[in-house]
Amino acid sequence: MATLTYVYADSTAVLGPLATYAEPHSYDLCSQHSERLVAPRGWEVIRLAPDPAALGPSNDDLLALADAVREAGRRPEPAPAPPLAGESGGTRRGHLRALPDPDA
Repeated sequence: MATLTYVYADSTAVLGPLATYAEPHSYDLCSQHSERLVAPRGWEVIRLAPDPAALGPSNDDLLALADAVREAGRRPEPAPAPPLAGESGGTRRGHLRALPDPDA
């Protein structure tokens, strides 16, 4: 995967590592299309070699994976028992309280 960026003012197409955010005049390409890329006549193609350290997983990737595994392995906490209507003087929902009918 690579990101193709056009610099119209310089008649240049830059093909480099996959961008982390979208920019105008930038397009993500699969490896097959990035290898076969040709620029219009009179344009220059600059191919930036990917950083070998960036090809493998980063520390952030490994920490995110470990957090996801921990979260998936947690036992769900039991839901708290709802309070009885007589104990709290009514049923409480959010910031509203439903009071029992005194005539009932």
